[in-house]
Amino acid sequence: MPTAKPGIRTSRLHVLRIYAHPRVLGMLLLGFSAGLPMLLVLGTLSFWLREAGIDRATIGHLSWVGLAYGFKWAWAPLVDRMPLPLLTRWLGRRRAWLFLSQILIGGALIGMANTDPAGDLSRMVVFALIVAFASAAQDIALDAYRIEAVALRLQGAMAATYQAGYRLAMILASAGVLWIAAMFDASPGEYSASSWQIAYWCMAGCMLVGVVTTLMIREPDVPADQPAIRDTKQPAGSHSERLSAQLTTWLHDAAVAPFQDFFRRYGYHALLILMLIAVYRISDVVMGIMSNPFYVDMGYTKDEVATISKVYGVIMTILGAATGGVLIARIGVIRTLFLGAALSAATNLLFVWLAGRGHDIGGLIFTISADNLAAGIASSAFVAYLSGLTHTAYSATQYALFSSIMLLLPKFIAGFSGEFVDTYGYATFFTGTALLGIPVLVLVWKVGRINFSRSAEKSSEI
Repeated sequence: MPTAKPGIRTSRLHVLRIYAHPRVLGMLLLGFSAGLPMLLVLGTLSFWLREAGIDRATIGHLSWVGLAYGFKWAWAPLVDRMPLPLLTRWLGRRRAWLFLSQILIGGALIGMANTDPAGDLSRMVVFALIVAFASAAQDIALDAYRIEAVALRLQGAMAATYQAGYRLAMILASAGVLWIAAMFDASPGEYSASSWQIAYWCMAGCMLVGVVTTLMIREPDVPADQPAIRDTKQPAGSHSERLSAQLTTWLHDAAVAPFQDFFRRYGYHALLILMLIAVYRISDVVMGIMSNPFYVDMGYTKDEVATISKVYGVIMTILGAATGGVLIARIGVIRTLFLGAALSAATNLLFVWLAGRGHDIGGLIFTISADNLAAGIASSAFVAYLSGLTHTAYSATQYALFSSIMLLLPKFIAGFSGEFVDTYGYATFFTGTALLGIPVLVLVWKVGRINFSRSAEKSSEI
């Protein structure tokens, strides 16, 4: 009977040991905490709002709540460096911000659960904004924790468990919410605020996963390549002048130095890289705001959307991410970026086809499966690309900058998607989102040429 070679057995055991590392296991639960809030204030909320009779134009404008994620670079230096009274001394720098943001998210979700948007939309928006800003702060602290907590050899495992937890939370925040709302819906086909409110109460309770994990994990050690503290000799002058000088030094190290580092490493090519980051996910983000209203208008029930769009879709996203990882190893990041962008734009055309078919379960399965497979490939390549651009000395601030730029323009354009659909219809809208992908392909090609021909070694080695 053939047996595995010793080298293969050793390799498999090594992989298992990596995923059994306490910090790697903890990242699974922290990834869950990070993945839960976003859909609850964007995609899933839009389904609730449409059922409550909110018009498409208003739903489109409310998607600007997601701009909180697009501006997180602005307060990333505070999360990166500013201690929180009492909490930082108790938990440490990263865990203090994680704990605070998770408590705020849970409290604001309770506020959303106690609100009926059909009767008080403004109140719902306020709580959704709190969730979005607190969730963005959690992302900043968690990205920094993920980069700082383990050695380089464990970063791949940390990213994998983070993505797994994140995707599981997305299933719960989308399919789970729809199933719970459908379960408590006394009159299917009619709007029931109480069923949605029960579902959001359950989601608020699920944030305890992140809170408990944050209390259990260990604060990472300050990395050796943390930027050196400047000369702390007391300058001459009054007490207020010394405080002013210290504050200026702190602000420079926290808010200015991370951006100087990026532009110093990449020179004028940094602008082209930032342009690519700004538009890479534009096709998916703009289209995604109207996807749930589209399902409602096409007559799909909550159960159908939960099963097809939110389970098969997320499973295909995970499969796409795994495929993207293989492609990155085989053909490199840039080529995988190009393929992911092309597929993401092309699969939006399937929604044009679906819009002409009406209520078609088979068509929905095919469309959602293809779209999410493409999104998974694109996301895997994009995360790898962004991670390679960061410097560990400024991990929180730089990664927040990149992920913020990724969302700003797409989220702004998506805010007008409801008005566009009202004027031109779904088919034209989905066609337009596909065409938005063409400039992305040009930018990937140009950045790819830079990476293979310029002297910025880090950019060419990712």
